[in-house]
Formats: sequence, C-alpha cells, structure tokens
Amino acid sequence: MTIDQPATRPVNPRFSSGPCAKPPVFDVSKLAGAALGRSHRAAIGKDKLKAAIEGTREILGIPADYRIGIVPASDTGAVEMALWSLLGARKVEMLAWESFGAGWVTDVVKQLKLDAEVKTADYGRIVDLASVDFDNDVVFTWNGTTSGVRVPNGDWIAADRQGLTICDATSAAFAMDLPWDKLDVTTFSWQKVLGGEAAHGMIVLSPRAVERLESYTPAWPLPKIFRMTKGGKLIEGIFKGETINTPSMLAVEDYLLALDWARSVGGLKGLIARADANAQAIFDFCEAHDWIANLAEDAATRSNTSVCLKFTDARIQDGAAFAKAVAKRLEAEGVALDIGAYRDAPAGLRIWCGGTVETSDVAAVLPWLAWAFEVEIAAQAQAA
Repeated sequence: MTIDQPATRPVNPRFSSGPCAKPPVFDVSKLAGAALGRSHRAAIGKDKLKAAIEGTREILGIPADYRIGIVPASDTGAVEMALWSLLGARKVEMLAWESFGAGWVTDVVKQLKLDAEVKTADYGRIVDLASVDFDNDVVFTWNGTTSGVRVPNGDWIAADRQGLTICDATSAAFAMDLPWDKLDVTTFSWQKVLGGEAAHGMIVLSPRAVERLESYTPAWPLPKIFRMTKGGKLIEGIFKGETINTPSMLAVEDYLLALDWARSVGGLKGLIARADANAQAIFDFCEAHDWIANLAEDAATRSNTSVCLKFTDARIQDGAAFAKAVAKRLEAEGVALDIGAYRDAPAGLRIWCGGTVETSDVAAVLPWLAWAFEVEIAAQAQAA
C-alpha cells in the first residue's frame, strides 16, 4: 500500500534539543563584528562580554543585585561550580525526574559524599514538591530536558527558606518565566533556548548565594575553574565579564546576535509566546491522534521547549525499534533532524519547541510524523 507524503515540508528541519536551532535571522556574515584575534581582556573583549551579561539581565528581568557570570563548560560547568562551591553547609535535598537531575544526584551523593535526601520520580512524572524542606539546600532542574517535565511555577518554593535553591534552568531560561526571588543559584547555557554556540555557561547568584560563598569554605579543594571567591570575598570581576578562562569571542558575538533577535520578537514575553505556540501545536496533534501522547502525564508540568512524546499504539511490537525507525525515516526525508528520545529516556521522540523554532515548521512536520507512523506500521505488518 502506498501512503502519500505530505505536500509541505518544514523550511528548517532542525528540532534538536541541544545544540538547538539558531534564531531565524541567523547568518554567519552577521558575526563579522566579532573581536577575533583580540584578547578577551582588551577593552573590546570586555565590552562585548559585559554586553552579554547585561543583555541577559535585561531580557530575563534579573534583579540588579543578582550577579551574572559567564563560566566554562556550558550549563554542566555552571551547575558543577555551584554544587562544589556552595554545598556542604547544610543538609541537601536533591530532586530528580530525568537524567540530568539524576546526574546531579550522583555528583552530590557519590562524589561530594554529602548528607542528602534524594527524591526522584519516573520519566513523565514529577516529585511531590509540597514535601520539600527548605531548611535544606535544594537542587533541582526547572525543566527536565530529557523527560519534557517541568515545575509548573515557583509557588512551591518557600519565600522564608533557610537553605539555598540551586536551579538548573538550561532548557527553561528564555522560554519560561523564572521567579528570581525564589532562585538563589540559576544556571543555563547559550546552546539551548537562544540557539547559541556550545561551551559557555551562565551562573546567576542571588545576594543569599553570595553571602554563602563569602561565609562558607567547603571541606574539599576547588579547581581554578570553580573558584568564585578569593580571601573570603567574591571575585567581582567574574560577574563583569572578566572570565575565569578564555572564552570564544566568536561564540560571544553569536550570543549577542541572539539577544538582539530576542529583543526584536518582544523580549521574554515574545520568546515565551513563541515556545508556547510551538508546543501547543504538538499538544493539539496528540489530542487528535490516539497513537501518540505526551510523555509528561500532567498537563501542568508539560514542557514548552523539550516536548517528549511516546507511541501508544497496541500494534507496536518493539517500542524502541519503532521510535528509532520513525526518527530515521523523518531524517532521511530531511523534514526532522535529531528528534529521537534521549538515550536514557523511554522510547519515543523529542521535538524542540523553543522560541528559535518557527511555529510554521512545527505545523509542517506533524503531518510528516503521521506519515512516518503509518509507513512504519505498514512495514511492521508486512514483516510479520
């Protein structure tokens, strides 16, 4: 049986969850003003790094008394810097509902060997947020990139908390409204929601986090790339563009371009609206087709960036093989690239819906998903 292909193709088939699609206006020629071959400590380098920091503050609405730093090793480096520099003063509560959150649990429990209460949930679900004790330091991901499950809001975080909140927000920042008064340490990377280049992380510190850094010294040694204090005082230069190690000035220029584009679409509100529209197109598709569903079980916790899907048709004999075959077929047709589920996640698909993706491209890829599903079901039946 011949199954007709859809007539319309996405203009941009890049739906990877990281590195993510570049802004629609991206062109390499627009990076011509990069300070290439110049020291990042020269005036031009410092100015561009400071512009990256202040542009981040402006668009995300980060309070003036919060410090923002550009740090090595992407979001992973920023999270590790926070864990190794700040934890140990109090008991720790670790919240995890996907693979990256589970990775932070491993670091805290097995590497730092701290007294930690670990709360986990299966893929598609979230932990009981009402049970969190904010006398402890609390570590969590705002949006589970590999599960498509996010915290619904910041209402569950105590305003009068004694511990610190350390939030990995790498697939949430620039797509979700983060309540800065509830977050003491927030991390993310350029390569996620704004589609920047890899290897650079951002760390945002509240005054409470700075106070901890200046009043507490961990029992373990810290490598240079994790050190944010000297002589018991915050190294303020880190938060003015004086980076710990050498950044890529080409990547900085790319991030500045992405920030300019973000301003052009209405800043944070515009970015959130774009991500919401992208995700809603997929949610509506799932409602209209009984063979596919959102991995996130509760609509209130569904991500608007890393939308994770599962096949539910009873005819599917091998879920992992089927999902891989669908993703491979879509890639072969050039209509959807890099949409397979994360290696540790349940079998299925993951379609990135951050603001750099056009809603018209999401709408165009969905009929192709239906086509690939029908083709693979037919191929499975023929093979049997």
